[in-house]
Amino acid sequence: MAKSKYYYDQETLSYRKIETKNSVRVRNVLVFFTVSALFGLGMLFALLSSSVIQTPKEITQAREIEQYRFQIDQLNRKMAQVEDVLENIQERDNQIYRVIFEANPIPDDVRKAGFGGVNRYKNLEGYNNSDLVIGTTRRLDVLSKQIVVQSKSLDEIQRLALDKEKLLAAIPSIQPIKNDDLKRMASGFGWRTDPFTKASRRHKGMDFSAPTGTPIFATSDGRVTRADGRSAGYGKHIRIDHGFGYQTLYGHLSDYNVRRGQRVKRGDVIGYVGNTGRSVAPHLHYEVRKDGVAVNPINFYYGDLDSEEFNAMLDAANRENQSLD
Repeated sequence: MAKSKYYYDQETLSYRKIETKNSVRVRNVLVFFTVSALFGLGMLFALLSSSVIQTPKEITQAREIEQYRFQIDQLNRKMAQVEDVLENIQERDNQIYRVIFEANPIPDDVRKAGFGGVNRYKNLEGYNNSDLVIGTTRRLDVLSKQIVVQSKSLDEIQRLALDKEKLLAAIPSIQPIKNDDLKRMASGFGWRTDPFTKASRRHKGMDFSAPTGTPIFATSDGRVTRADGRSAGYGKHIRIDHGFGYQTLYGHLSDYNVRRGQRVKRGDVIGYVGNTGRSVAPHLHYEVRKDGVAVNPINFYYGDLDSEEFNAMLDAANRENQSLD
């Protein structure tokens, strides 16, 4: 029950009960409810505007952002693993592969160069996670560029390897006739006594004495450019172009086993020892030429001789004696 309120009436010198009009009561009630409603709406708006209460959409977005952060973190972990593997490949590429094939190493500033010029990541700026996204994107771009550089390097190494294989096949590396006991080498490269004039003359090849008809072998892969007797002094002879500037000549043959233009492999029988042309006895005159210049053939028997055999042949080849042509 509501308490009654009184006031002191000075005229009657007594307390009189305060009577509240109905209109005032209604007004007070309306004011109370209006203020309460406004206060409640204000509190609701404040709560909705704060991070304390999130809408379903905001909750979904927050979960998606957290998932993206997790995926980006996983991507960075995988990129770190790829970077470690790539760094190992780059080191082997510079220190091993490119050394073997005599190629210059690729500098680090070329392998790990960034991207200059305009800002490539401007469209990623202005977001809450811009630093994370830009850093990951930049890292991925640099890694992609390093992979492209390494891929091109491996392409070059593959080409050099193929060229190296062809080069090794082109370099003369065996003796032109069977010479197991090393006794068939009759005269070496350099200044020798001419058998006809008895004067000292530069001998451009090596002479191997052997019976007529002894098989002669191609000392490396190549193409026969000549197989005829139309060269003064050499008699019947064969010339083979091996590529990479290497040519070999086989002189004083008795017969041919190849024809001009034919491709031959190392070890193929190309002809037979004879005594044609400017010759005093059956033998093979063998020359190796590099870029058109005669070089000492003894340096091209590494496929046939061990170190002791090479030293024995070198000693015999260095003796100044009379050549057979």
